[in-house]
Amino acid sequence: MNNRIIKHIEEQLQCHIVHHELVGGGCIAQTARLTSDDKRSFFLKQGFIGDAFRKEANGLNELRKSQAIRIPEVILVNDEFLLLEDIKSGVKTSRFFTNFGVAYANMHRFEGESFGYKEDNFIGSTPQINTPNNNWLDFYFTHRLLFQYQLAEKNGYADTNFADAFKHLEQRLPHILQGSEEAPCLLHGDLWGGNYLVDENGSAVLIDPAVYYGHREADLAMTKLFGGFTAEFYRSYQQCYPLKEGYQYRENIYLLYHVLNHLNLFGSSYKQQALQLMNSYR
Repeated sequence: MNNRIIKHIEEQLQCHIVHHELVGGGCIAQTARLTSDDKRSFFLKQGFIGDAFRKEANGLNELRKSQAIRIPEVILVNDEFLLLEDIKSGVKTSRFFTNFGVAYANMHRFEGESFGYKEDNFIGSTPQINTPNNNWLDFYFTHRLLFQYQLAEKNGYADTNFADAFKHLEQRLPHILQGSEEAPCLLHGDLWGGNYLVDENGSAVLIDPAVYYGHREADLAMTKLFGGFTAEFYRSYQQCYPLKEGYQYRENIYLLYHVLNHLNLFGSSYKQQALQLMNSYR
């Protein structure tokens, strides 16, 4: 534990940290739970270089604007650490995923003026470019698919078959996205089973966002990357805020962004999956 960070927290919050314990689960940041002498509890993230913690804090605060789902309160943030409200852990109720689906649908009703965000941020440890654009097709291709593909080229993954599949996909993209036009809405950006908590009331809490404004189909596709949520989640979402016809056909194009990112972060074990997703539109 960094004593300088602890001292800074104590000075800012006018307390003494009397206990800390390391918490597992993070693959990028080091995490710990802190307890103060006035019985407050905090969740600390540290160890990432750069402005990632500030970007994460801004993303959490953006999600809070929707007032649709619980988001941890940002207590303190700088380039060295992020201090959050400590969410007390609970258990899922029988209606957990039903309620989660409704809350997530309501979050997606919070709209922005353009696709993108006020600043770039990160998807995992990869930069995520959010330059605003009024055209979803242009935004998604340029700042999501092409950006990741160019990283894959630099990393040596884009052989002839890979390059041909991506070029064909680029030509098909206007057809793939045709009919899915929607206003920009608030997205978590990286929702899977590891990026939500269950609070003391048995309700969902969103953490670790990669926030931007985009098509909600992109957010829901990500939930299916590692097996998906329950049928109740998707059913209640659809009942609350129905998706446009053809959303299942478009799922692979949105999964591709995250699989390419995993290819660039974790290596060639994701290459075949990326290729299969691209070729699914041939």
